[in-house]
Formats: sequence, structure tokens, C-alpha cells
Amino acid sequence: MKLNDLIQKLPVAEQEKLLSQVMAYKSAVEREQCQKSFLTYVKKMWPGFIHGRHHALMAKKFEEIAEGKLKRLIINMPPRHTKSEFASYLLPSWFLGRFPQKKVIQSSNTADLAVNFGRKVRNLVQSEEYARIFPDVALRQDSKSAGRWATNKNGEYFAIGVGGTMTGKGADLMIIDNPHSEQEAAVAQLDRVLGYEPRGRGFESCQPRHIP
Repeated sequence: MKLNDLIQKLPVAEQEKLLSQVMAYKSAVEREQCQKSFLTYVKKMWPGFIHGRHHALMAKKFEEIAEGKLKRLIINMPPRHTKSEFASYLLPSWFLGRFPQKKVIQSSNTADLAVNFGRKVRNLVQSEEYARIFPDVALRQDSKSAGRWATNKNGEYFAIGVGGTMTGKGADLMIIDNPHSEQEAAVAQLDRVLGYEPRGRGFESCQPRHIP
């Protein structure tokens, strides 16, 4: 006898109970997959996301960062390749979901741009969709600022413009996105921001040409 036939022979109350258990199991599996896989998390949080090969490469590197296998990463890709959506929006929310006790610093060319990223991340962490993936993570009740807020596990998010002071601040994850204005980019002053040369000195580069 097939499983469906056996289920249909059960009392209605038992069928409903079984269905509830199946749905709970399915949600638990999906939650675990999203917590472990950055790309799975992206697809859940961004229904209209269109998957490209370069996204898989970035996702793999972000997972290595979360696991402590990769310490520094530079992403060099053309505009409109979702670098900021991945690195400055979805990555910090996923990272704090996995490690709500850790600290994230987000830096950009201006404080306004950095704070805008902070607002997007904060709003995502407050969403129902996020709560279904990370049910134990939420904003601390006294967290209202878009550029500086904390989780209920004492993790922190801090947004700052390039050149701003970070005295006394530390981070488990530091993201630098669009550190230069268009004028500065023309002069290529990346060393001034990072304190490292773009190549060598412990940085790994993530570029489309590396994709098999």
C-alpha cells in the first residue's frame, strides 16, 4: 500500500498533526541550509535574485570568511554585478545571524553611504523573513540608530565614512565598500584606505576571470 493511501486512512486529526510535523521538519531543514549556505540564504531573502557564476564565487569566499579560513578579500568586478548587495547588505546580516555576538564595521566613501547600508541591514534583521531563518536573533531594544545598533546577543554593527574615527572600535568582520569618490578612484588611492597593497600582502582577489 502506498504512503498516501495509508495517510488517507488516518483520522482527520491525525492527518493534520502529521502535516504539521512535516511542515515543521521542512522549515527546519530550510532554516539550516540558509544558515550554512550564503547563496541559499540570498535566494531566500531575495526572491527576484538571478543567479550568475560570479555569485557562486563570492558566496564561497564569504563562507570561507565566516568559517575563519579567509582573512582578507578584495572583490574586483564591473558595476551592477551585485557587489554591494552581497557584501554590504546580505553578508553582514547573514554573518550576524550566524554569530550574533560578533562585531561588524561597515565603511564607505561617505558616512551617509555607510549609514544607508546600516539601515538596510538593520531593517532586514527586523523582518519576519529573517526571523524565520535566525529565530534567536533580533535587535536589542535600545537599538534605533541606522548606523550603530546591537543584537540581543551583544553583537554590534557600526557604520562609518572613510576618514572617520574608529578609536576604541574593533570588528570581527570589516567591510569597505566604494571607499573612493569618482575623482579619488581616478587617482587609485586604495593603499591610503586599506593600509595594504591591492595585491600580495595577504589579500585574496575575487574576479570573474577566476571562474572556471
